[in-house]
Amino acid sequence: MASELPIGTHLDSDSPANLRAEKLNRHTFWCGQSGSGKTYSLGVMLEQILLNTKLPIVVFDPNSDFVRLGEIRDDATPAAAAELAQRSVHVLHSKPGDGQQLRVRFVDMDIRSRAAVLKLDPIHDAAEYNTMLRVRDIELPARGEPLVDLLRNSDDPAFHSIARRIENLGVVEWDMWAYDDQDVTAVVHSRPDATIVDLGSFEVKEQMQTAALAVLDDLWAHRHDRIGRLIVIDEAHNLCSPSPGTPLEHLLTDRIVQIAAEGRKYGLWLLLSTQRPSKVHPNALSQCDNLALMRMSSAHDLEDLARTFGYAPSELLDRAMTFGQGQALFAGGFTAEPQLVQVGTRLTHEGGSDVAVPLR
Repeated sequence: MASELPIGTHLDSDSPANLRAEKLNRHTFWCGQSGSGKTYSLGVMLEQILLNTKLPIVVFDPNSDFVRLGEIRDDATPAAAAELAQRSVHVLHSKPGDGQQLRVRFVDMDIRSRAAVLKLDPIHDAAEYNTMLRVRDIELPARGEPLVDLLRNSDDPAFHSIARRIENLGVVEWDMWAYDDQDVTAVVHSRPDATIVDLGSFEVKEQMQTAALAVLDDLWAHRHDRIGRLIVIDEAHNLCSPSPGTPLEHLLTDRIVQIAAEGRKYGLWLLLSTQRPSKVHPNALSQCDNLALMRMSSAHDLEDLARTFGYAPSELLDRAMTFGQGQALFAGGFTAEPQLVQVGTRLTHEGGSDVAVPLR
């Protein structure tokens, strides 16, 4: 494994800039306002990880920006293109009809997560919550048979109550449940070089949150396997809010904060990417030992970063207000010393794009 990840060139000298691959075993915060080139630059980083390490990557992709990470650009250098072509990039799509679909197996989810999906409280809804504990004990469904049908066909009236709740909440209509399909956790456990969990086309945010929670719960449940993984959460404010409201949001935030606090020793390493530090729960942010900062015009946000990331020199943080697109400050464990960098060019295609202004 190469110890250095080529990331671009230094702003002040045009000499090659690198990051230390071995220090990806620390949590990373990747930040930059809209238009700074944050997503593009993160793609450059992920490509270099694919090229130079054997570290499996799991990307939570709420805007479908990384769904083409396995598609190599025509202008990529032949050597890099040949090397990337050997990597397995597995994309699970939330948009119907686009490749392999992202599926979640409801009965395999953690009991608290299933209860949160169905808005069940263990105290106020004690009877139904207790029934949820027994859902796995019923006879497995016939191939392709929806869970709600299985519950309705049961002789137990308590299961009928759960079926009604599933139908009343519209959960049965979510086009994401695995019946005879391979579910997302099985794909992650097969350990492709990168698993892209595309969350961008779900109709309601609860679907996005449920899919993400199923994966994070499963990774945590298997933490003692001690398999190193980089867990990339793009637009992290969607999954790790500083002020979660619903039961699903609380569980997601709690799980990510738990991984931030305890996951490092098990090989669960986070990369949280967002536009503003105040959008991410502070208990997750404070655990990040690596910082990638792109253009940031808010003095208040820079003050927050200075307080949280003391290893980033204030004079370099201040320069973020004048950064051009694709320019970044890298500081922390994954760089020998803080450095200002013009991030290099992509080798693979971006998944998303801005809406163009129509011209006459």
